[in-house]
Amino acid sequence: MSNTTEYSGNPQDTAIALFLQDENADKLTDILVDALDDAFRILSEELATRSLN
Repeated sequence: MSNTTEYSGNPQDTAIALFLQDENADKLTDILVDALDDAFRILSEELATRSLN
């Protein structure tokens, strides 16, 4: 049995797997929260500039 871990071809999945393998879950959480904050900010700005009919 090998200790080699094989990752999927998706680079995002690979990056997440490496964070978890290195026990950097807190850092990964911070990155994901920042990404969600950016997404909500962008949506908020888009809704504010869109005229309501």
